[in-house]
Amino acid sequence: MKLAVVGGGSTYTPELVDGIARLHTELPVTELSLVDPDVNRLELVAGVSARILARAGHPARVTTSTELELGVAGADAVLVQLRVGGQAMRHQDETVPLECGCVGQETVGAGGLAMALRTVPVVLDVAERIASVAPRAWIVDFTNPVGIVTRALLDAGHRAIGLCNVAIGFQRRFAALLDVDPGRVALDHVGLNHLTWVRSVYLRGEDVLPRLLDQHGDVIAKQVGLPEHVLRSLGIVPSYYLRYFYEHDAVVAEQRVSPSRASTVADVEDKLLALYADPTVDTKPDLLTSRGGAFYSEAAVALLASLFGEGGDVHVVNVRNNGTLPFLPDNAVIEVPATVTSAGAQTWPIAPVSPLLAGLIGHVSAYETLAVRAAITGGVDLVTEALLAHPLIGQASVAEKLAQRLVEVNRPHLPWAS
Repeated sequence: MKLAVVGGGSTYTPELVDGIARLHTELPVTELSLVDPDVNRLELVAGVSARILARAGHPARVTTSTELELGVAGADAVLVQLRVGGQAMRHQDETVPLECGCVGQETVGAGGLAMALRTVPVVLDVAERIASVAPRAWIVDFTNPVGIVTRALLDAGHRAIGLCNVAIGFQRRFAALLDVDPGRVALDHVGLNHLTWVRSVYLRGEDVLPRLLDQHGDVIAKQVGLPEHVLRSLGIVPSYYLRYFYEHDAVVAEQRVSPSRASTVADVEDKLLALYADPTVDTKPDLLTSRGGAFYSEAAVALLASLFGEGGDVHVVNVRNNGTLPFLPDNAVIEVPATVTSAGAQTWPIAPVSPLLAGLIGHVSAYETLAVRAAITGGVDLVTEALLAHPLIGQASVAEKLAQRLVEVNRPHLPWAS
């Protein structure tokens, strides 16, 4: 099969390639096409990717293109991993909201909306161009904010599915604590992208989450950035991103005296690119773990294997709600376990969601509806409305000020604002 990666010059890409190399029997890739407008990064990443595959004895050839249509033509699947504006704009996403006392994060709150405003139109254009030369290709979206971008793709009629590494990260970490193979661990994972909770952890059909919290509550709490007593009180495990909601003011105080994550990642990326330039480097560098995206390769390869193999495996993905959460519209995009086959993802019936979770899920899902509209239609008024709807903002004066600032800072990436 031909797998194309749009944003193939990303420093993440060798993580994906490592997964392809290790799991080659699950996903028979014959051509890996890396597509990116940045020639220098593309050459460096393609070089180390080819060496990783060669070291593993993998037969796939690595091709490159700066032209989207040429790179994705005839692809069976296209993985989209874009960052519009790069780390420089991510820095703005993480710092501008702090001016108004709001959390600064690239996918959550005002920063997440800024990212969506830049990204959704670009991804929709990419998807249309993919459809013109690879009409049967599955689009796997790893581009943040994944839930919003996936919803925009599905609304436009594309054959798309969204992927995040949060759930597989939980599965791997819980398996390590239980000292069992990760394949034996299943999660009751529910919510929206970057707004999820693990309500049960199943091992041989038994929910072992109470045991995990009893024996390893301190470790799990540290991993998700919340006080241990909060987890014990809830009896479930929120993802790390719930920290921005449950500990908002404390996070803002920390962020005001700390360098942005973007500045840290930019430094890591420079070092990674230097490593990729070394012709003796033919394995995934250890430094890549500090870049983020842990277990991304396993999640992506396993999902693609289900889409193009016999299928029937369960993956946590971003898909249409279609009644799965009855308090949300059918066209909302949620992040839950689903059975994946060549026909796509089929969600399961799930246990009722408690009001504590459902209230926040409903609130953020409504914001996402407005975020998609603002990103596609444009206009300061729609940006303000989306911010007003977000539970981390929600004040008229703050929403109005932030909307003006976001448009001002992102103007070069917003055609409607120029």
